[in-house]
Amino acid sequence: MFTKSSLISSAKCSLGSLPLKAHQPKRLLSRSTLRPTSARQYASVAQSFQCYPSQSPDSPTVYSFFERDTFTMQYIVSDPTTKDAALIDTVLDYDPASGTISTTTADEILAFIGKCGLNIKYILETHAHADHLSAARYYRNKFNVPVGVGKRISTVQEIFAPIYGLESSSFVDAFDLLFQDDESFQLGALNCRVIHLGGHTPDHVGYVIGQSAFTGDSIFQPDVGSARSDFPGGDAKSLYSSMQRLMALPESYRLFVGHDYPVDRQPIPVSTVGEQLLSNNHIRKGINEFISFRNSRDLVLGAPRLLHPSLQTNIRGGKLPPPDGLGRFSFRIPITTTVAL
Repeated sequence: MFTKSSLISSAKCSLGSLPLKAHQPKRLLSRSTLRPTSARQYASVAQSFQCYPSQSPDSPTVYSFFERDTFTMQYIVSDPTTKDAALIDTVLDYDPASGTISTTTADEILAFIGKCGLNIKYILETHAHADHLSAARYYRNKFNVPVGVGKRISTVQEIFAPIYGLESSSFVDAFDLLFQDDESFQLGALNCRVIHLGGHTPDHVGYVIGQSAFTGDSIFQPDVGSARSDFPGGDAKSLYSSMQRLMALPESYRLFVGHDYPVDRQPIPVSTVGEQLLSNNHIRKGINEFISFRNSRDLVLGAPRLLHPSLQTNIRGGKLPPPDGLGRFSFRIPITTTVAL
């Protein structure tokens, strides 16, 4: 049985001892105070890394890993005192053309965790992602720690189970922790709080850890704006409310986003609430204007490239769909056609 307790370790991480190539990423806004002053960045085949040091005793150290193929920001969030840490929104590599799943991205992060001496205590998901496969189960098997998600994951499971022919029994033990709205837990000495951020998907939550919030797909960088809200159970009005909920946090709080889609700049994981209020035009719209804009914009967006493989894996906490009688794994791809064939 998993519990929400945390162990304490005095392990240290020296970034200088890691095989990282020094790099200073471009800043999103000229007013930004969040440049990773002691950070180093490396470029691998799969991803790039940045470190955002703790700003105070109740603020986490955050390591971001940008996975280029799906534009996903993955995070290690660490208590600087105890080195207890959580993984947030991780990626499992999948090549749809060959049907090959691999763990190159996850293994790089595993090596980083080992070199830093971090103690992984939680694997957290903000929602059932529709654009990448979650590596939550892979990490769970490595660390034997709980996978947590918001309690409304059951709503998403109920929506997609009949589409993919999944029995209710296939969701048993998919997740270890189903967080209630505003539930609190500890990560080392850090206070963590779960907030519901619906709109993109009905199950979507964010994690406020110290003076940082991990927002998933509820908000993006100011020059990108907001996420789509046209998935089943999504809603533009709810998305707007979730963005405003984040804007009610102190202006100095750091917001770490779930994706970044940069144009003529480097990927950036973080902005402050103050920067969002200043420069995110989606937030500055009135609610009716935003709903009209968001709904119109979503009408012209195509389906995510990895939609069906992602959902079939992610509503089961990173587990693949059950194998067939011969032990073979496969994904179901629903087909829409107006032609009788």
